[in-house]
Amino acid sequence: MIRKASALVLGLGLIASVALADEERVSFPADYKTTFENYVSLDRVQNHDQIIRLFANDIAIKAAKEGRELPNGSVLVGEVYKAKKDPDGKVATSTLGRRMRDKLAAVAVMEKGEGWGDSFPDGLKNGDWDFAIFKPSGERLNKDLNTCRSCHAPMAKTQHLFSLEHLAQ
Repeated sequence: MIRKASALVLGLGLIASVALADEERVSFPADYKTTFENYVSLDRVQNHDQIIRLFANDIAIKAAKEGRELPNGSVLVGEVYKAKKDPDGKVATSTLGRRMRDKLAAVAVMEKGEGWGDSFPDGLKNGDWDFAIFKPSGERLNKDLNTCRSCHAPMAKTQHLFSLEHLAQ
């Protein structure tokens, strides 16, 4: 009986954790192209056939330049582009050896909010950052955001960002 009760409590805890983790806290910042700063554009290291352009709001940029922890209200946006391909279907590179942008595939958003990390298990905690992925039109995509969370989770030394040093410049 105790095992069944323990399993039930564990199962309910996991369901609650998933439910909380799937809250739609992060919104599409429709004005990011005009109000955020594009602080870096590069070949995406996690995906060999993508390019990413990263934008940040003033709150994040100011804190990074001052060497402080990015506060709640910090928002980062990543425009994820497919890379151009050659006639054989392989990723084409420029004479500089860099991938070239093709179609905008998605817009990824990271936002930091008070206590947002509390609902995630240890392997998915990113401080108080949470994630969302949108179509270029701003419509939310139904993607497994735990992929984003688990990729950024080990980056605690850089506030769970791959590009903190670029943001601080």
